[in-house]
Amino acid sequence: MDYLSNCLHDLTALGPGGLPAVMVALFLAGLAGGATHCAGMCGPFVIAQAAAVADRAQAGGMLARLSGAALLPYHLGRMLGYGMLGAVAGGLAGVVAFGTGLRFVLAVLLGVAALLMFAQASARIAALLPRMPAPRLPAGLQRRLGGLLSAPTGLRGVALGLMLSALPCGLLYGALAGAAATGSMLGGALAMVAFVAGTMPALMGVALLGRFFGRRAGPGMRMVGAALFTLNGVMLAAMAVRVAA
Repeated sequence: MDYLSNCLHDLTALGPGGLPAVMVALFLAGLAGGATHCAGMCGPFVIAQAAAVADRAQAGGMLARLSGAALLPYHLGRMLGYGMLGAVAGGLAGVVAFGTGLRFVLAVLLGVAALLMFAQASARIAALLPRMPAPRLPAGLQRRLGGLLSAPTGLRGVALGLMLSALPCGLLYGALAGAAATGSMLGGALAMVAFVAGTMPALMGVALLGRFFGRRAGPGMRMVGAALFTLNGVMLAAMAVRVAA
């Protein structure tokens, strides 16, 4: 059946320019959320990794220190983990949309993503939504966390990024709703990779400067973050209207 093929790799479910627009919106969400959300929630994991490689990084000079703060294996693992989540979400949404002919489902998902992004921008809107459970890893993953954090290099860093991509949060749900709206596994994966890329600058700043980054950049970034969340919420809402029309 053609629709099953579409659910795997179709990149045109949202019309011309639809997937690039979702990727831009989720990249902006990642930029905003990286400093206002991820730096606080994932900061301890990032700082622990940076501390674990600090001695070797210091011995290698500034370039080694910057390389250590980049934590590229960890971010590669995050991209793989979030990409898989996006692929599942996009594929399932595609099955519903293309298999039943209810393409308005994609518009609904874009609307949900827009609402969750507006909630990130405004505490008043967030207060109207159901309270999200506190982010926690499953018990089995928590037991493995300490060992990976003690030596987060190479494949261990990749495994740590994969593990922490299972950490639930409201920002992730919004990004996944946007990724699902692409209507295909490939589209959903690409959208989530764009989201992760947006979160990387702030997390690298935390790894390099520790809590100093949050104290210095936090107040200004909250205002910038609210503006960016509002912008990508508007983008997603406009796309939802276009798809539904």
